[in-house]
Amino acid sequence: MLIHCAPPTFAVVPPPIDNSLLPSPAPPAPPRPTEQRRPCTVPLQAGAGSSASHLAGFDATAVWRLTRGAGQRVAVIDTGIAAHRRLPDVVAGGDYVSTGDGRQDCDGHGTVVAGIIAAAPDQTDRTGFTGIAPEATLIGIRQSSNKFGPVADPGDLGFGDVSTLAMAVRTAADMGASVINISSVACAESSLDDRALGAALSYAVDVKDSVVVVAAGNVGGDGQCPAQNTTAQPSVIASPAWYDDYVLTVGSVGPDGAPSEFSLNGPWVDVAAPGENIVSLDPDGDGVINALPTPAGQASMSGTSYAAPIVAGVVALVRSRFPRLSARQVMTRIEATAHHPAPGWNAAVGNGVIDPLAALSDHTNTPPAHQAVRAAVPLPTRPADNHRYAVAGSAAALCVAGIVAASVRLRRRTEDVAAD
Repeated sequence: MLIHCAPPTFAVVPPPIDNSLLPSPAPPAPPRPTEQRRPCTVPLQAGAGSSASHLAGFDATAVWRLTRGAGQRVAVIDTGIAAHRRLPDVVAGGDYVSTGDGRQDCDGHGTVVAGIIAAAPDQTDRTGFTGIAPEATLIGIRQSSNKFGPVADPGDLGFGDVSTLAMAVRTAADMGASVINISSVACAESSLDDRALGAALSYAVDVKDSVVVVAAGNVGGDGQCPAQNTTAQPSVIASPAWYDDYVLTVGSVGPDGAPSEFSLNGPWVDVAAPGENIVSLDPDGDGVINALPTPAGQASMSGTSYAAPIVAGVVALVRSRFPRLSARQVMTRIEATAHHPAPGWNAAVGNGVIDPLAALSDHTNTPPAHQAVRAAVPLPTRPADNHRYAVAGSAAALCVAGIVAASVRLRRRTEDVAAD
């Protein structure tokens, strides 16, 4: 039995899984004609003195003695993956935004996410950056973009919603992805119709045996989740995170291990990973970056969308080392080996910050029974500090929007803050 099930007192639940709503298998393509409306992101490469501090707790030497993720296919459902010398093994998964094949990235976000998962080590990189599972194969699927819009609506910026996300999940599962990373979040203050997405997640996990890792969502400005959840009854819904029986939801922590100010609380949060001041691959060059453009210039990359691929990389390592474990068993292992908070679980970090080496151990203990019960009141994140600017720094990254018609957009405008 999974230890990340919500308690019976939690009233905000996703709609029941309706398998009749599972998207039909079909070649990826935009559901309606689109056009590019903004120039592609051109970030500055990381300067001298930059450091991949988010990897401080990752003992690559010890972990890679056990596995580097060989044999795993990790689908990155995002803004695409640009060609990069440190991503030698990227499979075309398809494009729901334009006429590409998933290996184009105008926004830059998907390439950053892909690099966190599987960038090859490079001894000439003075930042110390590397991917978590460098021998994993990536499947690039472009599902959303902030640079494109529908031809039929010239005033509409951004493309991609929970419907195209559902299609992308089906495609990734059918392509044999053992891990699926979703760093896009749809937030709403009332119920939303994402039933096709729920059906796709159920299909991926229980039919195709994929582990689906998703970002918890960010709070911080327009286009982001509208408010922080601070009580046992959440005021903000996050999808796909709230499908907790089917996804491993990841919150963000800072260098000190404390919950990030921007990381959305919720009874669906399962684990946490570093998500502040990230270094990853340049989507427009052959080096690394530690910032993305904002309306005010360049600023550091932070968000739960960067914490999620750290966990996805660890999941790929676990699946490579223990190939007989089912998707659900892998999810439980990641939660059971995390550094649990004092109550065993809380709504900011879930079961705690992940421990890659413990997850790869031959001897993993079953967590105490109390860790299966979610705390009644979500704990607040740390007080506001200088991280708000750091969150705003990844303004080019894919993020969340509200309900539009019958679907929820996975996009935001350039003036919005907080990346996800």
